[in-house]
Amino acid sequence: MALDDEDVREILRIIDESELDEIRIDTEGLSLHVVRTGAAPPPERPEPAVEAAPEPEHADEAATIVAPMIGTFYRAPAPGAEPFVEVGTVVEPGTIVCIIEVMKMMNSVHAGVAGTVADVWVENGKPVEYGTPLFRVVP
Repeated sequence: MALDDEDVREILRIIDESELDEIRIDTEGLSLHVVRTGAAPPPERPEPAVEAAPEPEHADEAATIVAPMIGTFYRAPAPGAEPFVEVGTVVEPGTIVCIIEVMKMMNSVHAGVAGTVADVWVENGKPVEYGTPLFRVVP
């Protein structure tokens, strides 16, 4: 039995209302792996299909905002809209810095740290893997 979009939304709702940190569902034609933000990464992950941009080394105390899931990275809330953040934007932990689309569902990504955006490492509309560096934020 294949899952449709409504089935996936219901599964995500159940996960959101539960105390589960991670779930993996594999069916014919669909593989769904959800990790709650802040949960430990899964012990084994398949090799990334897309090569992640290497994180530049910096001697300062910068923080790196990474992709919390696999999906498509978008800098703005809609095509043609202004990006959530630019280099030089001051962010707080709750500031939305981008969205990642997964199966037609838009997921907001929050900075998680306070500081100033120093680098944007991913091009708008590009696929990202779990853990891909997205932004560098300096205190």
